[in-house]
Amino acid sequence: MRITVVGAGHGGTTIAADLKEKGHFVKILKTSKGLHNEHFEYLKENKGKVTIKEASIEKTVYLDEVTTDVESAVKDAEMVIIYVQTNYHEQVIERILPFMSDDQIVLLEPGYLSTAYFLKHNKDLDLTIVEAQSSPIDCRIMEPGKVKVLFRNVRNPVAIFTKNDPAFIQEKLDQLQYNFVYLESVIEAALHNPNLIVHTIGGIMSIPRIEYSEGNYWMYKEVFTPHVWNIVESLDKEKMDVLEQIGATRKSYVDACRFRNFEDLNIDSKEAFQKYALNNSPEGPFVADSRFITEDVPEGLVLLESLGTMLNIPTPTCTGLINTASASLNTDFRENARTVEVLGKENLEEIIGTSLPAIA
Repeated sequence: MRITVVGAGHGGTTIAADLKEKGHFVKILKTSKGLHNEHFEYLKENKGKVTIKEASIEKTVYLDEVTTDVESAVKDAEMVIIYVQTNYHEQVIERILPFMSDDQIVLLEPGYLSTAYFLKHNKDLDLTIVEAQSSPIDCRIMEPGKVKVLFRNVRNPVAIFTKNDPAFIQEKLDQLQYNFVYLESVIEAALHNPNLIVHTIGGIMSIPRIEYSEGNYWMYKEVFTPHVWNIVESLDKEKMDVLEQIGATRKSYVDACRFRNFEDLNIDSKEAFQKYALNNSPEGPFVADSRFITEDVPEGLVLLESLGTMLNIPTPTCTGLINTASASLNTDFRENARTVEVLGKENLEEIIGTSLPAIA
């Protein structure tokens, strides 16, 4: 397929290189100068050369185009995979939409209900939007032009929003060879994004340890002590209450984690998380104001709080975490955040396929 990956960071570069190694025609599009500029310049100057290190094996591929030209990158792509921080999804979607056409497939890695932004800014296109729970590959840029694969998910749940034949879309997605599992509900994919739970709680509760250790820190291994785990379960219950009210599957964070990461579904779910944390998780975050907070609080927690308010479901743990993050970093994370109002209630109703209560 002709695939364009939007985003030249850790995930975008690794997925682009992985898909090129599988035989696809792959372009990579950088939409800002915020991060990874030295890495991107290396890609441009070296004809798209990316080295992938996985375990003890290294492979080198050459991407077909490395560009900042939105029109060139997007207009002829069969599939556009968006790998930018969700804080910037709406801006990026507004930029690419003028160059998109009917029947293109967009894969959001992940989404947090960004499907709504496509409806908000252009209801006329017959695009297919696919929201993923999480990236198929945990990875990091090691140095300019070189990425390291830390872990590959065993299964990758996604949900499809389309007016086309879902079976045809699934056939196209399966060509990526990421073991996709197809969910009924886009909101189920959005709220089972693991970052909603582990990034937010982990990032907030890690602040003293990060500052004390000056960044010598492994969040997944260190922070989820028994009492912090109580917070995980409390926030997770609020998430499941919202999902259940909307008619989606009630599944815990650890059950969703086990499903993505482990062949053996008979293993205890919490034990599965602990094995991932001990053996496969990345180090960091290294600073208190990491994207674990600056992205996943306004885009994830505020969204959950907003849905809870609309549905009249209490979310005190979620609200408390937003307040704590805002106070800790002297930032109002509800300002310019993702809410039902910002996404558009009518767009969410179209996505979910049912009426929602009036916004309180």
